[in-house]
Amino acid sequence: MASATEPPQQQGGWLEERLGLAAIRAFLAHKTVPVHAHTLWYYFGGITLFLFTIQVMTGTLLLLYYRPSPAEAYESVQFIVTRVQFGWLIRSIHSWSANLMILSAFIHMFSVVFLRAFRRPRELTWLSGIALLGLALAFGFSGYLLPWNTVSYFATKVGTDMAAAVPVVGHNMARFLRGGNDVGGATLTRFFGFHVAVLPGITTMLLLAHLALVQKHGMSSPRWAVEEYRRKGQSVPQMPFFPNFFLRELMAWYAALGVLGSLAAIFPWELGLKADPFAPAPAGIRPEWYFLAPFYTLKLIPSHVLVFEGELVGLAGFGLLALWWVALPFWAVDRKGVERTRWVTGAGVVLLAYLATFSALGYWR
Repeated sequence: MASATEPPQQQGGWLEERLGLAAIRAFLAHKTVPVHAHTLWYYFGGITLFLFTIQVMTGTLLLLYYRPSPAEAYESVQFIVTRVQFGWLIRSIHSWSANLMILSAFIHMFSVVFLRAFRRPRELTWLSGIALLGLALAFGFSGYLLPWNTVSYFATKVGTDMAAAVPVVGHNMARFLRGGNDVGGATLTRFFGFHVAVLPGITTMLLLAHLALVQKHGMSSPRWAVEEYRRKGQSVPQMPFFPNFFLRELMAWYAALGVLGSLAAIFPWELGLKADPFAPAPAGIRPEWYFLAPFYTLKLIPSHVLVFEGELVGLAGFGLLALWWVALPFWAVDRKGVERTRWVTGAGVVLLAYLATFSALGYWR
């Protein structure tokens, strides 16, 4: 117990000496966020992180009852939603938050594109963000099989068949994903390991790196906002991150939680029928919405394009498109360092329109 005569700076200095709280307070006091007409879009990165946290918490609760084997997976999920108190709600929140997280990540990505937040020196921030989006999609793909119901089983067969169609490495890639020649018990165990151990570990490390890069370079201001204030002889206004922006971010999280809770309670996630590997695939089988655009595109491609198989042409096209999009910060400026504004905006609009249109077509047809 501190003495009454002990100097004030020594009282309560135990935590300060060990945690360095003064440095954290100083960092929060100096960190700022640009204020302009498009500040709203800054919140989607935090919303994505918030929904990922919801995923971790609800997934941990589901792990207490889930059993990753073909004989018990479906029954264990059925037990969760019918016998465990509020188990149906936890599972529904987990499933809906996964979809909302991916939607929020896509919105965040396109906001970065249209606000030009990928510009130098933020190229690594863009690359790490794209990698995190890819990991979110991998979470969705691996977690989709875990209930071991009919839809998830055959959707996984379709997805791994697409991987098998990749030239040269496709066969080995499909065997790696399936744990064998076909989707079965080894696939379920492997996807469970990916979903609860491998992907969370990689995501955590990459997320810390992404956040560190955001802290290092700060939040980017759109060039038109900078020029608008420059014409007035001013700089872009800034708000303190803490408490101003932080409290606004909390309100965004609260709104996201309200949407998530409403969807989970009003539209509980259905379990469906248990998978039967010997049954024929049900009519109209399709993947989750975030894979619908490429899925429907492949359905439209003819079986043969010139001398090549249509599916191979489609997969090659998607691969080139992905590489082109990942390299956006590097082709968005010419050799003289001038930004290709119209090219970037046009590319973002075209890709967004393609994803929205073909996802809708894939859902309704």
